[in-house]
Amino acid sequence: MRPFTRAVHVTAPTPSNSRPVSVPIFQTSNFAFDDPDALAEALESPDSGFVYTRYGNPTIRALEELVSGLEGGVAAVCTASGMAAISAVLLSTLRTGDHVIAQNCLYGGTSAMFDDLAARFGVDVTYIAGDDPAEVAAAARPTTRMLYLETIANPVTRVVDLPAFLAAGRAAGLLTVVDNTFATPMLCRPIEHGADVVLHSATKYLGGHSDVTGGVLVFADDDRYRQVWHHAMELGAAPDPFAAWLTIRGIQTLPLRMRQHCANAAVLAERLAAHPAVGSVRWPGHADHPDREVARGHLSDFGGVLAFDLLDGREAGHAFTKGVRLVKLAASLGGVESTVVHPASSTHRQLDAEALRAAGIGEGTVRLSVGIEDVEDLWDDLAEALPAL
Repeated sequence: MRPFTRAVHVTAPTPSNSRPVSVPIFQTSNFAFDDPDALAEALESPDSGFVYTRYGNPTIRALEELVSGLEGGVAAVCTASGMAAISAVLLSTLRTGDHVIAQNCLYGGTSAMFDDLAARFGVDVTYIAGDDPAEVAAAARPTTRMLYLETIANPVTRVVDLPAFLAAGRAAGLLTVVDNTFATPMLCRPIEHGADVVLHSATKYLGGHSDVTGGVLVFADDDRYRQVWHHAMELGAAPDPFAAWLTIRGIQTLPLRMRQHCANAAVLAERLAAHPAVGSVRWPGHADHPDREVARGHLSDFGGVLAFDLLDGREAGHAFTKGVRLVKLAASLGGVESTVVHPASSTHRQLDAEALRAAGIGEGTVRLSVGIEDVEDLWDDLAEALPAL
């Protein structure tokens, strides 16, 4: 080869007597074939080799297989964000005139997506409290296609009786989708309780270091997986290989991190509940949480997110979130560092006053994502901000 050609065509050596310990980053958009028929086949199926990173990539596939194995699914589809995962499963499943049943305390982006589907495509949504599985049968219609739940609800940490609600969804012939972001497969595996699709914002606990944006869909059924894979590929929802690699690296410490998140949250929940500026604390492991016994039935621990209500309302919420120093005022969560936000004015700003009340979000509600720092440093920071109210 002449120099101009040699400079372009670089071939990496293939290890023969060893293998990499860390998953390699296949930072390539395109894959070359020796056989045109094999290339054509790879364009049609996720099982037929890698052809183009929007369709699949070895690093991304490693992440998909990792999360699918942790959740007990048959396969997974990774996406570029949690909202891309939500969009992929909703847009690949729902048609004009369909009806969805969803719990009324959800991630704000999910609620906004349902509003958009209703306005643009006539997909109707009925929100239920999530207190009684009989709500599913009562809300079901001939056009109902999906039951959408969160393992631990964002931001007020409600916990539905997942096995009972999933059984009610199956009895009604519905596709059951569970957002397991707050629990992660370390605390709950919804497929074991009957879920059809489990989704994660990998941006949160799976990545765990506030340095990656991603999403994952895990499937209990191969046919559903292939349907959503085709749609996600056409939607262009694929993540970058480096983002997938970062998420793999994060998941390797997920068991240790979740243990510390939960332990710190337990301490802070008790101390916040005793503070005179706090009206109530909502953490599934707290004695006063309405779903504590339900949570104990299918969660191995109670998570690293808690919500608490400041007695002086919205002004108190703003003052508190401005007053913390170690804890970061930030919209996202699930990283090694603690973050705090005032949902009514930020993450759930899309909801009107009635919807906020239905979701249990008050004017003084604060959401705290508890990190893995020394819990005494965290409490010193919170305690210093609270008296300023």
